[in-house]
Amino acid sequence: MNAIILSAIWGVVMMYTGVVTRKKSISRIVAIVGILLLITVNWLEYAGVPFFNIHSAGMLSFSSFGLVFNLVLFVCTLFYFLLSGSDMEDVGDNVADYFALIFFVLCGTAIATSFSSLLMLFLGIEIMTIPLYILAASDKRNLKSNEAALKYFLMGTFSTGLMLMGIAFLYGATGTFYTEGLNLGFGKISPMIMAGIVLLMISMSFKVSAVPFHFWTPDVYDGSPTVFTSFMATIVKAAAFMAFLRLFENAFGKMHTQWQLMIAIIAAATMIVGNLTAVFQQSVKRMLAYSSIAQAGFMLLAVFALNNTGKQGLVVYAAAYSLATIGVFAVLIKMKDFTFEGFNGLAKYQPLLAALLTVFLLSLAGIPLTAGFFAKYYMLVAALKNGNMFWLVIVGVLCAAISVYYYFRVIQAMYFKEGNDPEISVSESFKTILLVVGILVVLLGIHPDWLLHMLND
Repeated sequence: MNAIILSAIWGVVMMYTGVVTRKKSISRIVAIVGILLLITVNWLEYAGVPFFNIHSAGMLSFSSFGLVFNLVLFVCTLFYFLLSGSDMEDVGDNVADYFALIFFVLCGTAIATSFSSLLMLFLGIEIMTIPLYILAASDKRNLKSNEAALKYFLMGTFSTGLMLMGIAFLYGATGTFYTEGLNLGFGKISPMIMAGIVLLMISMSFKVSAVPFHFWTPDVYDGSPTVFTSFMATIVKAAAFMAFLRLFENAFGKMHTQWQLMIAIIAAATMIVGNLTAVFQQSVKRMLAYSSIAQAGFMLLAVFALNNTGKQGLVVYAAAYSLATIGVFAVLIKMKDFTFEGFNGLAKYQPLLAALLTVFLLSLAGIPLTAGFFAKYYMLVAALKNGNMFWLVIVGVLCAAISVYYYFRVIQAMYFKEGNDPEISVSESFKTILLVVGILVVLLGIHPDWLLHMLND
């Protein structure tokens, strides 16, 4: 509850900050203070000190798992602000409004990790996604940005309609919106209940850009301002997966065998299509868009398995994927050329940036000694423990091998190809923060138990 209330309040504070001052740097400082407060109050609630004891009529429930997941998202958002906050100033003049929208998104993510009612799921998802439509169109002078926002809005509203129809079917069949009541209320599986589950599955698959509901992702990620693509592809996607897992565990867990095959097919198709399509991209930004689809396939294994290993793996995956992707995008924003050729010879002119980019890309590929290795490891082990569909694990391993090719294309360009000086202008503070992110990625790759220990407290 602490995070939900404070993020909403700070979003309003950011709006007033834009009215009081036009200095963009002040807006960024206020936003960083806000995210630090969010981390603090969420940590205090995890430690048993809730500031806001608002009666939610059982529609929200706060577990250590959800609070730790929130903490991961907020820490990743802090690094996002520190690395890319100044780049928002290049998008437009309304920097304070951009930060306000991001805090409203964080309010939605906090609801999405703690809902116990389908109504709160709907509110959380909508609060999380509606500001993204605006952020996608924030570069008003760019036709690609406007096109991306329109596609995102139209597809997003369509998926919302499917979600509401699914909720209506489930309520009509069971007479309750509460996830616990849904899980206990299922006796004989009626066609209305199955229709509701399928509609919710389709809607949530759209939110996490799973195949075949992924077609909006490359165009939206490519057309949106790069600084906001970084946020959409990481924190928002991770929160949507948490909502996906929480919904299917708490509401449909006792029907696991009835819908598990559908999730397995979606996960396999997402990994295959995402990885194979990423291989043929010529733009690093668009490659990262298809890469995010492929990573979504791996994260879907947590929903498929629905066991403790999968839940733990999702927390590690959220941290590993978000930190590495934020790091890659932070450097990509500074580049003038988003093609693979634009990275030619980067190691010669910016050796530290190239080394850190290598760490991030190795993590995304799942190479040992990086956080991405254990993230994929936990997902595959979770699927193995389920024991029903070994073929899905084989697909995951093969797709992870394919991903190495397109991630290593960037590394090859940086270290083994000649190129002109890209003239990247980065401050020493930027390099220091990026170095901290790189160290965290490596530390999580060596000791993921530091994060998982919090789930067991």
